[in-house]
Amino acid sequence: MPEQESPTDRALTTPEPVCAAGDESVRAAGDESVLRAPYTALTWGIVLSVGLVAFESMGVATVLPEIAGKLGGLGAYGWGLSALMLANLIGTVAAGRAADLRGPARPLALGLAVFAVGCAVAGSAPNWPAFLAGRFLQGLGVGAVMALAYMVISLAYPQRLRARMFALVSGAWTVPSLVGPTVAAVIAEQISWRGVFVLLLPLIAVAAALVLPRLRHLGSGGAGRVEDGRWWATPVARSILLAAGTGVLLAGLQLHEPALLVPLALVGAAAGIYALRSVTPPGTLTVRPGVPTGVVLRFLLCGAYFGSEAFLPLGLVKLRDLSATEAGLGLSAGAITWVLGAAWQGREDARWGGRSRAVPIAAGFAVLLVGIVVMALGILVDTLPALTAVAGWAIGGAGMGVAFNAATTDAMEQAPADRQGEASGAMQLAQTLAVAVLSGLGGAAVSLADVHGASTSVALTATFALTGALAAAGVVAARRIRPPKVP
Repeated sequence: MPEQESPTDRALTTPEPVCAAGDESVRAAGDESVLRAPYTALTWGIVLSVGLVAFESMGVATVLPEIAGKLGGLGAYGWGLSALMLANLIGTVAAGRAADLRGPARPLALGLAVFAVGCAVAGSAPNWPAFLAGRFLQGLGVGAVMALAYMVISLAYPQRLRARMFALVSGAWTVPSLVGPTVAAVIAEQISWRGVFVLLLPLIAVAAALVLPRLRHLGSGGAGRVEDGRWWATPVARSILLAAGTGVLLAGLQLHEPALLVPLALVGAAAGIYALRSVTPPGTLTVRPGVPTGVVLRFLLCGAYFGSEAFLPLGLVKLRDLSATEAGLGLSAGAITWVLGAAWQGREDARWGGRSRAVPIAAGFAVLLVGIVVMALGILVDTLPALTAVAGWAIGGAGMGVAFNAATTDAMEQAPADRQGEASGAMQLAQTLAVAVLSGLGGAAVSLADVHGASTSVALTATFALTGALAAAGVVAARRIRPPKVP
């Protein structure tokens, strides 16, 4: 599949032609690094952008109870998280398609600007509805930043450096997961919860200053593409339908009465699946080899990992009587080993150049499955030490880092030059959708178990069985990451 060659010093002012991946081997690469010229500013700008998004996502969750209490939003607390997640779906699709048509510079600039406006609105909100409006704007920006980060890496870095850059982006996301909650709590206690949002504004400006000048002349291969002129058939309109359907599904899952839960969940799921056909690459729903499989793998990975992680603290605190601090060890262990797994895969990726990465992807899924099983046993079996669950999640994080990095690298390599934004956006959309759906399903299981007198262990058993099944499905689907070679 043709690849867009990376920009050198000269290419920062003139787009380079598309060339085959194998042609890059003629260039001396012994001293190249994503942290050296001409990539230094771009690399740090991407890392800072993703890190700010991660900090905002993880940090706000820590102080959200205080915000809801002070702004009168406890009755609609869940929408403080859902507003960001649903807007993320729209921002992801809109930015990806716009970048394919016009290049990534303007969509990314707009995404960062909208993210900054959302932070300002949320940080100055006088009431809960205004705060939710700010969260929605933040979600639009978050979707754009995360979708375009992968596209920029595919367009601006040579093939031999992409896996390392994807690993660095993984670190930029997971490291704030470790420190974000603590930093946000300190800011809220020492200054105000509003500072968690307002203090991001100068950092967003710095990220824009580092990234945007390097993208000004970085084009796309989508010149001349014509989108369907019917507004209701455009990807953005379908992404709005997807967000609405997902919202209905999540609202239904929060109900306790099955007579209402089931119809709403079915309607939301039907609308979402219908919309997915238009906002993902053709063949995604049938797991067609290539980029569509990459999108499916992202959904399976994030559903298995984040769907399990969301209920790890609950299990450790409620079933194993650990403190919240001790339960946080599990989350930290998974984040650390994710970074290590991604870094290892990035270093070893040169071995797979030009070949399918099905083996490391399947191996990563298998390790993640082992981690889920060990973690579940540590929570559900009283005779095992509670720290077994922490060890299990450290195993799962390593598998996630390897599979996530390998699948992203392989899928983006196969995306045509004029569909880099679409592919990047579709994978980010799959991640957001997986987190939303699996968290909603797990939450519904816990809620229904409580209402109908069943134990929390029953609900968590069902949840971990589902996430384990997703990991097992990923082991099988990994072989389809590349189309079979024609003799």
